[in-house]
Amino acid sequence: MKIGRRSFITAAAATTASAATGVLAADKWGRDRDWSGNVPVSYPEPAVEVLDPRFKGRQGNAKLERLWTGALWLEGPVYMGDWKCFLCSDIPNHRVLRWNEDNSEVSVFQGESFYANGHVRDREGRLIACEHDSRRVRRLEHDGNWSVLIDSFDGKKLNGPNDAAVAADGAIWFTDPGYGILGPYEGHSDKAELPTNVYRLDPQSGKAAVVASDFRRPNGLCFSPDGSKLYVVDTGATDGPDYPAHVRVFDVHGAKVANDKVFADFKPGFTDGIRCDADGNLWCAWGWGGVDTNGIRVHAPDGDAIAMIHTPEVISNFVFGGHKRNRLFMAGSTSIYSLYVNAVGARNG
Repeated sequence: MKIGRRSFITAAAATTASAATGVLAADKWGRDRDWSGNVPVSYPEPAVEVLDPRFKGRQGNAKLERLWTGALWLEGPVYMGDWKCFLCSDIPNHRVLRWNEDNSEVSVFQGESFYANGHVRDREGRLIACEHDSRRVRRLEHDGNWSVLIDSFDGKKLNGPNDAAVAADGAIWFTDPGYGILGPYEGHSDKAELPTNVYRLDPQSGKAAVVASDFRRPNGLCFSPDGSKLYVVDTGATDGPDYPAHVRVFDVHGAKVANDKVFADFKPGFTDGIRCDADGNLWCAWGWGGVDTNGIRVHAPDGDAIAMIHTPEVISNFVFGGHKRNRLFMAGSTSIYSLYVNAVGARNG
C-alpha cells in the first residue's frame, strides 16, 4: 500500500503542483477533497460509481466522511448499537479503538488487545474477538470478563484467528490464515502447527470442526441473509501473484458446507472484509491493486460487479451500522470512514 500510494502522490504532484491536498489531483471520484470536512462536497457523492442499474444502494444526498485518522492499520470493525459506538482494531498498536456516536470522539476501548483482528457479536450481543498474538478466539461476557472459546485444535495451537461470522444457530465460524505469526507487526513470528482452515465452533458443545481446509489464506467471511450460503475470502495472493485473490461461495447444510465455487475474483489486488446486504448483494473491501482498487466493490448475488465506492485509502474491512444498519463504517488503513447508503445490512452481517 505504501509503495502504490507514494507513486500516486508523486505523479499527482508532478501534474498538479497547485493541488490543495497534495494527495490526488483532479480526481473524478473526489478522493482529492479536503478531508477535514471544512470544504463542502456537492451531491451526489462522487465516490460512488454505479456499474450496473441493479445497484440501488447510492444515497444521493449523503457524503463519504473521514471520521478520524491516526492509526497504523485498522481492521476488525464491529458496530455496537446498544453502546452507541463503533469498534475497530488498530492491530500494530495492539489496541481496539472506540468511535462514539454521540460526539464523534475516539478513545481506546482495549489497551491490550493481543493484536486482535476480526470482531463480531454473537446472538446474545457478546463481543467475539479473533486474536493474532495469543492465537485464540475470546468472548467478552455480560459481566465484563473475557473467556477463551478456543486456542487449539486436535492438541495443536491455532495459527492466529482472523475473522468470524455467527450463524443463526449461534455457531461461530472463523478463519485461521496465520497472518499473526508471520512477524512482529501484527503479532509475532512463530511456527504454524495447523493448516489454514475454516472452522465452525459449536454453540452447545463448544467443540470445533474443520469446514474447509483447501484455502491458501482464508480471511473475511459472511453468510447470505437467509444463512443458506457462506462466502469466504482467500487472500492467498499476499504470498505471491500465483495464489488466489477471490471470494468462494458454499451451500450451507447445517454444520457442513458443499458445492463451492469461485464467486468473484479481485486481481489485481484482493478483497478482505465482506458483508451481505438484506437483498443478498455482497459488499467487498478491496485494495492493494493500485489506487483505483481502493474502496468497496459491490456484487449482485450472481457475482456481477454492480458498484464501487472509491476511497483514498485501502479499506481492509467494514460493517453496516447505525440505527437502521444503513451506514457503512469503514476501517480504512489509517482512518475511519463512513457513508450512508440506500441499503440495509443483513442481520447476520
